[in-house]
Amino acid sequence: MKTDSTPVPALRLVVVIGLMISFMWGCSKAYYGAMEKMGVHKRDILIDRVEDSRNAQSEAQEQFKSALEQFAAVVHVENTNLQVAYEKLNTEYEDSEAAAEEVSKRISKVESVAQALFEEWENELALYKSPELRQSSQQKLQETQTRYSGMLASMKRAEKSMEPVLRTFRDNVLFLKHNLNAQAIGSLKSEFSTLKAEIDILIKDMNAAIETSNLFISEIKQ
Repeated sequence: MKTDSTPVPALRLVVVIGLMISFMWGCSKAYYGAMEKMGVHKRDILIDRVEDSRNAQSEAQEQFKSALEQFAAVVHVENTNLQVAYEKLNTEYEDSEAAAEEVSKRISKVESVAQALFEEWENELALYKSPELRQSSQQKLQETQTRYSGMLASMKRAEKSMEPVLRTFRDNVLFLKHNLNAQAIGSLKSEFSTLKAEIDILIKDMNAAIETSNLFISEIKQ
């Protein structure tokens, strides 16, 4: 019986994904190694990336506030030029979406260097000859991982809270685009309170994430 040896598409996909992950991980290791030779350690990179993530969240927070202000200006003013209103809201939506993507990208970079740092720390515990020093270092590692996990969870909550805001915003922008008429503005007014409530939650979550990031940075610098 003739056997078809051609890999199935799913297997090909798994192989490709595996190769991509290996390539990216190899690039990351090479990057961290090069930075180490320049005197920049993973700990320093982690702090920088946490700060970058915090700043990206602050910028996203301001962008979402600006978007809400534009939304309010459009739906609460009578006789608004609908084409101008759509263009303004669409611009704010696109800027908000870009800000959200930047936050996600920064969080991913934090996770990447943190994983490398903790793996290195864990592996180096075996190099200790002194049981007391090894135990002390292991305890410090666990404490740092606990603080990091709390900070990352806060970041993830802030990241997740952006999703419903963007969905509601996108729906309203699309509705305005597809219904450039006076009735569209009247319908959008009812959505303003929903969007405002979601952005209020987003800003609260981002403030919490920024606060935990600042705390983590101050503790790890000690």
